[in-house]
Amino acid sequence: MSTTAYAPPAPGGLSRDTRPGLGRLVRVELRKMYDTRAGFWLLLAAVALAALAAGLTALTGHDDSRNFANALNNSTQAINFLVPVVGILLVTSEWSQRTAQVTFTLVPQRARVLVSKIGASVALALAAFVLTFLLSAAFTAIGGKSFGSVGAWHLDGGIVAQLALFDLISMLIGVGLGAAILLSAPAIVASFVLPVGVSLVLELIPGLDHVASWIGQGEALSPLSDHALSGTEWGRVVTATLLWCALPMAIGVVRFVKGEVR
Repeated sequence: MSTTAYAPPAPGGLSRDTRPGLGRLVRVELRKMYDTRAGFWLLLAAVALAALAAGLTALTGHDDSRNFANALNNSTQAINFLVPVVGILLVTSEWSQRTAQVTFTLVPQRARVLVSKIGASVALALAAFVLTFLLSAAFTAIGGKSFGSVGAWHLDGGIVAQLALFDLISMLIGVGLGAAILLSAPAIVASFVLPVGVSLVLELIPGLDHVASWIGQGEALSPLSDHALSGTEWGRVVTATLLWCALPMAIGVVRFVKGEVR
């Protein structure tokens, strides 16, 4: 007489050996962003900073500057200061917190893990933009020139798209640096120091000051939040994005997928 072992079905109707879908992996990575003390306080600080920037813009200053466009611009700039750090921590945590062995044992395809982290970072960047939009609208309604004034609420749709793109590029630059360096502290320092250092060097070297507008991160990307870009300015955005985002991301993909886990 033989007996057959019974294995209860896994939750959701999935078998034990079913590979988790990409959507589930993205949700897991999204939870990692706020499920640690560092991530939680960084996100809370980013929200507070964005609210402060929008509030100060809409509630103080001259009447001409107390409008929705300025509040959204300043709020976006403020939140972009901290939110990319969350993307850095998301990528580097596998090595810094020594959880890579567990993660890659559960999901052996490292490329899928990295794609899920990028997807979660993109989702967070878009959510951050929606939050700044709502905060700016709320403070404009409270302290703008007039709730019903056309001037207080005028905002070009192209600028809105550029601001969302600015958020997205800023986040992906952080993720790319994190993947390329794979250590939290050096990657965070590099994200703040490298753009400033490159701009200073280009300005100090005679004949290279004009190059800063093409490869300087701040010089090339900041116009996204100011006005509708010309063809030349879009070329600068593409050049800076390739240098500061695509290049580190390419290096990071190789390191993340092929790097030795200790």
